[in-house]
Amino acid sequence: MTGAPETGAEWGLVATVKAAPEKVAAFVAHHLSLGAARIWLYFDDPADPAAEPLSRLPRVTATRCDDSHWQRLRGRPDRHQNRQSKNAQAAYSTCPLPWLGHLDVDEFLWPAQPVAEILGSLPPGQPTLRMEPFEAMHDPALPPALPDNIFTARLFRGPLKQHFAHLRPPVLGAYAGMLPEGHLSHTNGKSFFRTGIPGLSPRLHGAFLDGQRLPGPPFDRRLPLLHFHAQDREGWLQALPFRLTRGAYQYHAELQAHLAAAGPEEIARFYDRTQRLSPDTAQLLREEARLIEADLHLRDKVARLARDAAGE
Repeated sequence: MTGAPETGAEWGLVATVKAAPEKVAAFVAHHLSLGAARIWLYFDDPADPAAEPLSRLPRVTATRCDDSHWQRLRGRPDRHQNRQSKNAQAAYSTCPLPWLGHLDVDEFLWPAQPVAEILGSLPPGQPTLRMEPFEAMHDPALPPALPDNIFTARLFRGPLKQHFAHLRPPVLGAYAGMLPEGHLSHTNGKSFFRTGIPGLSPRLHGAFLDGQRLPGPPFDRRLPLLHFHAQDREGWLQALPFRLTRGAYQYHAELQAHLAAAGPEEIARFYDRTQRLSPDTAQLLREEARLIEADLHLRDKVARLARDAAGE
């Protein structure tokens, strides 16, 4: 894993994970299929059952975040965001690859060309690459319903801000003002970090250099990021109390206040308008390059990974 191949620059990923074992396996299988040279997984729950089988894969490094792990990193932060950053910094400090990306377990690269080629094409002085997030939309359970794919979606909506702000009213209706960037989750995206840069410290949505936030480059349109944040209605409802108090929604006062006060009927209306696309809104987004249509074939990739691990 030293040096860059002729086809581009070797790369790896780091993620702090706390999810169902099949979801962690889907994350790993997808990114290994794209050519990741190594994936560093930090299991926030040290007893996570996914850690043992994935640790046996040759391109995966699995770390249980137990007391000894946090002692090595000088203490366990209370906030999960800070634990993610600390683990990413630990992986970056010893990463032998030219590039390291920092993702969540529900985020999937969707490159227009091989990731190694994209990273290898960047100017030597560019320390990061930024990826624009596209949120997975909910598909109604009506024919033709999508087959379960672990993370299941086929349509992904990009942020609706800046020169795409005019799309918010027709797409989001009465909720356009509550989602000024057109997403329920982050629109800052995620990053790859060039390794070996003294003083560079990866974070969730960017990096610091010598203690100062590093201005990120524009999004690299060749490498969008598919984010499965709210496409699962029941999963979203279960996660809503946490997201309102400690997660992403605590940073959006109007959205937080509305959802915290809303009853079940209003929450259902909000979800249907913001997380489902009619044929008309889908076509509008498609025309404005704000829609990605993708099938990740995650179950197939997980099955293939299992066969490879078994030597079949």
